[in-house]
Amino acid sequence: MRRTEVDGLRVTWRLVQHHLIAIVSVDNASDASPVASFSPSNYPDLALARELLPELARLWDAVRHEFWTKLIPPLPLAEQRVLA
Repeated sequence: MRRTEVDGLRVTWRLVQHHLIAIVSVDNASDASPVASFSPSNYPDLALARELLPELARLWDAVRHEFWTKLIPPLPLAEQRVLA
């Protein structure tokens, strides 16, 4: 499980099969009161979460940023040149 905080909100999310972000819940960071929660059989992916709760765009952007910068290793410089 991963947690990301933005603007006083904390989203709990996890990776499914190393490439899909499943949103578990969104809570107020200060008191842990729920903003949104989902059942384990129905966790939305990041794209669906954006559709369901578009007002939390900054939170979804932060999750995406964390996924790409911390969980997906950068390509070695030599491979980046080949792809360019």
